[in-house]
Amino acid sequence: MHTVSFYPLGNADSIKIDLANDRTLLFDYANMRDPDDKDDLRIDLPGQLRKELAKAGRDRFDVVAFTHLDDDHVTGAPDFFFLEHAAKYQGGDRVKIDELWVPAGAIIETGLSGDKQVIRAEARHRLLKGKGIRVFSRPGLLEEWLEDHGLTLKDREHLITDAGQLIPGFSKAKDEIEFFVHSPFAMRMDDDKVVDRNRDALVVQATFVRWGTETKVILASDVDHEVIADIVAVTRSRNRDERLEWDVVKLPHHCSYLSLGPEKGAQKTEPTANVNWLYEDHGQRRGRVISTSKPIPTDDTEQPPHRQAANYYREMVAGKAGEFLVTMEHPKKSAPEPLVIEISGRGAAVRKAITGGGVAAITHPSPRAGDV
Repeated sequence: MHTVSFYPLGNADSIKIDLANDRTLLFDYANMRDPDDKDDLRIDLPGQLRKELAKAGRDRFDVVAFTHLDDDHVTGAPDFFFLEHAAKYQGGDRVKIDELWVPAGAIIETGLSGDKQVIRAEARHRLLKGKGIRVFSRPGLLEEWLEDHGLTLKDREHLITDAGQLIPGFSKAKDEIEFFVHSPFAMRMDDDKVVDRNRDALVVQATFVRWGTETKVILASDVDHEVIADIVAVTRSRNRDERLEWDVVKLPHHCSYLSLGPEKGAQKTEPTANVNWLYEDHGQRRGRVISTSKPIPTDDTEQPPHRQAANYYREMVAGKAGEFLVTMEHPKKSAPEPLVIEISGRGAAVRKAITGGGVAAITHPSPRAGDV
């Protein structure tokens, strides 16, 4: 079977996809835990990933994707990964990256510092070298950057994938998965002439296949309701509604109300029409939405997660006999552990944590045809 693992990191993202053919991808890396705070319940991300890689007999990821360069998606990455652009990031037990995925904004953004600057340097190095990278979108600013470095867009177009396309290198036939790119849009970046990390982030729909059964997972990065509305409008205008279907959604921006609509609401955030259509009309029965966030608060908060947004998602999935899951609440708030979705011929199911030496249990899978 395939698995998708979501790590409890507070308001931060790191998602690992392990395919049945042993290929492994990581979407984002944010080591947020304070090792000096014994009460910090966030996971030791580097320790956990090294343990899982060692168990699989691996020292590398086939793909590492940074959906955008905010701290909650890149913190600690230069300490963990083997980076090609500078010797100081090499050697030891650093984990190698066969192919790096980044949005175009990660190449062209200026004024960066710290870990963000290091990841940008690695992405630029690989793009200039012409291998080991895939860039999403081709705004005019990227073309200008390439020309400033003696290259043309045509020289590197084999390394660029636009919204509305499948990502090369993965297929249903070979890998039992394909990735469809929903964002970023080159046109929006050209209109703004500036990088907005959240709005220009990488958003994909992953379609898993197992024994003839398809399971669809949307990884929505940190985009807001306007970007989601654009994704829905553009996709529907091209009669590709199936690219918006989902069995599992990684909710954008840690359950922020701004990924549903412009107003938080008193008790529940009301989504805009296109956002509501995505969740209500294209979520499958027993679908799951996952908030990569702190526990949902009971009072109003300025920063996400917002209880009003959570109330919408809970109500929506309840109508589908589904689940609303929070990484820092799984399996319980006092002891969060990785949230693992197992994808088999019966669809998606949540792997329950092993407690007291017992055997891990699985919640009900999505109702699918076929056997495991």
